[in-house]
Order: sequence, then structure tokens, then C-alpha cells
Amino acid sequence: MVAVCPNPYRDTDLKLTVQCVRMLHSEGFECAVCPVFTSEDWAVPEGFDTTLLQDLTNILPDVSQILVLGGDGTILAVVRQLKGSEIPILGVNLGTKGFMTALEPDEIHAIPAALSPDQKISKRMMLKLSLKRGGEEILFDRALNDIVIHGYGECIQPTAWADGKKMFSFSGDGLILATPTGSTGYSMSAGGPIVEPEARSILLTPICAHTLSAKPFVVSPDKTVTVLTEKLTGRRAYLAVDGYMVADLESGDLLEVQRAEECVDMIDIGHKSFFDQLEKLA
Repeated sequence: MVAVCPNPYRDTDLKLTVQCVRMLHSEGFECAVCPVFTSEDWAVPEGFDTTLLQDLTNILPDVSQILVLGGDGTILAVVRQLKGSEIPILGVNLGTKGFMTALEPDEIHAIPAALSPDQKISKRMMLKLSLKRGGEEILFDRALNDIVIHGYGECIQPTAWADGKKMFSFSGDGLILATPTGSTGYSMSAGGPIVEPEARSILLTPICAHTLSAKPFVVSPDKTVTVLTEKLTGRRAYLAVDGYMVADLESGDLLEVQRAEECVDMIDIGHKSFFDQLEKLA
């Protein structure tokens, strides 16, 4: 089964979704439609076949491929629902940058071939994180793009170690820990390096550090990176994973980050290279 996951605020009235489902049905694919970012103010468009609607998390065992109609944010939202399941994802760009998407809307005719069994897969490294407070784990999560520690408008003091060896400590707005896939996101905006998405590394990028000595680092994926959050007495900070705020932080909280065992499988049909995509940033 192909799970078609549209962003209904990008695919208004699900017109492109209907077009894709009809095309896939004509090619013999079974489909379910699993809209992303729906809320109480969203209504199913009039005339849409509601029997196609499913909750992605409920049908994961039956899903062989996922077709995402949206931007990079939509793909990140879908990945969070997979809970580590390595189901191939094909993205159609309805957003702005579309670094993780393989097709543009005028290329949807290529979807059936892209979903064939001999599809090329780009395996994307993920990070797993454990947030500990008082020695107890209070949160476990995974990230495809990045993990961000950030103050609520005030300076905080993160200190980072790699396999127990101190890397840096600084006062600033926060710290980004990114994957190669996430290197073109917030990390790049904060001055971090651009890394090929299929590479294997952990990127640490300080955010507005109040010192000249805090620089971006690229470390081996085999390292365990730990970050201690301090200087929070009377101040507030939060932890965000792939753009989702997942926890408020307290002084002394310890974040442990490692390469995840699972990858995200992105279908790559070779229409555009990573370097072609970078032209969007010019």
C-alpha cells in the first residue's frame, strides 16, 4: 500500500492528491490518504472520497511506500510518525526549498516509476537523543534534521563533550546538533557547514555565541555527544526536535546524542542532485 500524505494547506482542496491517487490506482497501486497538519479548523473537501482517509500510524504495517505532497516540513512531520520504521519516502515539493523532495508538481507523471521495486534509495542518518534530569531519562526522541537547545530570549550556557572530552562552553542563544540532512537548515543559517546529505557525521553549531572561540564542529558519527545546559536560574530554555518543541529545560539537564540505528529512506530518482538544490540558496 502507498500512503499518500498531503499537506492540505499546500495542496488546497486536495486536488493534486486526487490526481496522484487516480494515477496510482490506474497503475495497480493500493492507496490510503493520510493528511498531515490537520486541525479542528480543517474540513475534508466536498466530494473527496472519505473511504481513502486513514491515520498513518494505524496502517504502518501495511505501508510499503510513502508519497509526501508538501515541503521539507511535511516530510519531517511524516518521519516523526514513523517511529523509526524505514519505509521509503518520495517527496513532491509544494513548499519553498524542497531539499528532501525528489519531484516538482509538474513531474508527478514520474511517481509510478519512482515507486517501483528497483527504486534508488538515499539513506539518511538520524540522531537519537536522551534527555536526563537528576540522572533519570525524561525524554527519548529521534531527529532527521536537527536538535536545538535555545533560550527564551535570554543567554544560556551550553557545554558540550564528545566521548567525555570537552569541546566547548559558551554563553549564547543556544546550540544546534544537526545531521548532514539538516545541514542546510537552521544550522546553515547559524553559520554551520553544508554537508552532503548521505554523509555520516554530527554537526554542532553555536547560535549567536558571545565569544570568538565557539566555532562549528563536525564530529564522527560514532561519538556520543553530551550537552549540559546551565545558567538557567531564573531563565528559561527549551529543546526542539525537527522543529517541534518537545521539552522545557532546567539548569543541569543533560542531553545525550548519538547516531540512531535507523535511517530514513528517501527515494531518489536522480532528477536533481544535492548540488543543483544548493542553487536555491544563491
